Amino acid sequence: MMQKSLENLIAAALLEDVGQEDVTTNSVVDPALRCRAQLFAKQTGILSGMKAFRAAFDLMEADIADWTSLEDGAAFAKGDRIAAFTGKTRGVLTAERTAMNFLQHLSGVATLTRRFADELEGLDCRICGTRKTTPMLRALEKAAMVHGGGATHRYALFDGVLIKENHVMAAGGIAQAVRRAKEYVHHLMKVEVEVRDLDELDQALAAEADVIMLDNMDNATMAEAVRRAAGRGVVLEASGNASLERVRGMAETGVQYVSVGALTHSAPAIDLTLLIENT
Repeated sequence: MMQKSLENLIAAALLEDVGQEDVTTNSVVDPALRCRAQLFAKQTGILSGMKAFRAAFDLMEADIADWTSLEDGAAFAKGDRIAAFTGKTRGVLTAERTAMNFLQHLSGVATLTRRFADELEGLDCRICGTRKTTPMLRALEKAAMVHGGGATHRYALFDGVLIKENHVMAAGGIAQAVRRAKEYVHHLMKVEVEVRDLDELDQALAAEADVIMLDNMDNATMAEAVRRAAGRGVVLEASGNASLERVRGMAETGVQYVSVGALTHSAPAIDLTLLIENT
């Protein structure tokens, strides 16, 4: 995410939380007071969202100094210090919750992605996310998946073709949908089509789709799909019900990618705490 876009996003989040003023902090804390803040992990995880975290304090004009922190993508354990800095106490306290909300959520996405990626260790298959992202947070969540060791999928509707069952219905069939897509896009853009069974797989192969998504298939069916697609130059992606318990078995069928919507729509936030002391 470009810095200005990030700042606009954080500013909107701060406005939502602060409104006219932080009445608690402004009534309790002397405006001249400065503090030293330290961010600690209360559980193990993978870090993501430090730019958003820092931007919240800068936008509240907390006059941050002496900044040190881990980098996005770093692994941390319970009790580790993730960041430390000094600043104006009012600004730090007012920005704290917004900053923490971004960091805890994005680190949760990165951490869950790493857990999935670790399940595929030693296999020629990668985990990727989907468009099942939080509105307006897609760029940050996509980055968090990369920080966790995942691969990127298409970013949005404009940068890749993914023909799903409703597109197929509207187009009149897989062959028609793939043909129209290939005629519409430039030669550098791949065309992916979702299939639900081996008959639809054969149709997608005959239509010369570049990528085929195997949707909600059992492992035996996916293995047969891999066998049928061998030597055709097509990329196979598995999707649907990809749990931590099941994902390795899915990858062992021979697909190149497994897409997991849960990386963004169901990742639990990582537990972190920000503590301050007067300076």
